[in-house]
Amino acid sequence: MSKGAMGTIRSALTKFNKEDDAKALKNAMKGLGTDEDQISAILANRTNAQRQEIREQYKTAYGKDLIQDLKDDLSGNYEETILALMQTPIEYDVHSLNKAISGAGTDERVLIEIMCTRSNAEITAIKGMYKKVYDRELEKDIMDDTSGHFKRLLVSMCTAKRDESDVVDEHKVVQDVKTLFEAGEDQWGTDESEFNRILATRSHAHLKAVFAGYEKAHKKNINDVIKSETSGDLCDGYLTIAKFSNDVIDYYVEGLYKSMKGLGTDDDRLIRIIVTRSEIDLDQIKKKFIQKYNNTVEKFVKGDCSGDYKNVLLAILKE
Repeated sequence: MSKGAMGTIRSALTKFNKEDDAKALKNAMKGLGTDEDQISAILANRTNAQRQEIREQYKTAYGKDLIQDLKDDLSGNYEETILALMQTPIEYDVHSLNKAISGAGTDERVLIEIMCTRSNAEITAIKGMYKKVYDRELEKDIMDDTSGHFKRLLVSMCTAKRDESDVVDEHKVVQDVKTLFEAGEDQWGTDESEFNRILATRSHAHLKAVFAGYEKAHKKNINDVIKSETSGDLCDGYLTIAKFSNDVIDYYVEGLYKSMKGLGTDDDRLIRIIVTRSEIDLDQIKKKFIQKYNNTVEKFVKGDCSGDYKNVLLAILKE
């Protein structure tokens, strides 16, 4: 996370009473219609920890599961956004991964976005909850749905053994720059195993130094190297690690832009980024978005989304 980063949703900014909120949510779902404005007003202005207290209070007061009641009353992208807010971050990652793996096809982008950016502790928790909820091993499900060097990268991510030290060993940086050059640009073909070893095991701080060292030594940006040496999902996986290591804020700014530009909107990606970064660095992401694209995230959301889905995203963004 960048220095001074903060989210748009912070406990210091919220007026919170779990009993009142649970009752208001119950009333919003009572009868024939649903008061989506009321639901959005509450959940987009509470931290995840506060939402979990509301969830527990709702169960205590009414003997029902709040998430199930919301599922029964809502639909479409609005339902997906509200459920993303109501689940814990780990629950939401587990839900997203299962959704990406289940069914006829595989959404490799989701696998990459989650598995290549989460901390060791988060990945360990994700694996544990995935097993608890679905009674299957996440690693095996990923292996069954992927292949080749891309599968190896995701298996490496599943181990949750990345170095997370902030200390950068300059001697090791020089060695890794040399190894990456020899495994890619300096030979015919690519030694993906060496790229995998470095990108999957080194700390983000170390990788940032390696990429800077590579550009200084060989006058080529690491993203361009990855694009020229690899392709497809493997390329996307390596690029995600490289971009995340270089600049976390910029990685999510680009992700938001790509989710909304072009003919269609990648609704799931848009929801995932806005909700998961809402308490971490969404404020910084919004500011960097304006600098990079000369426009606001809010204006993009207004142009690409509609109805209650649009309104709740704008509420999270704190327009």
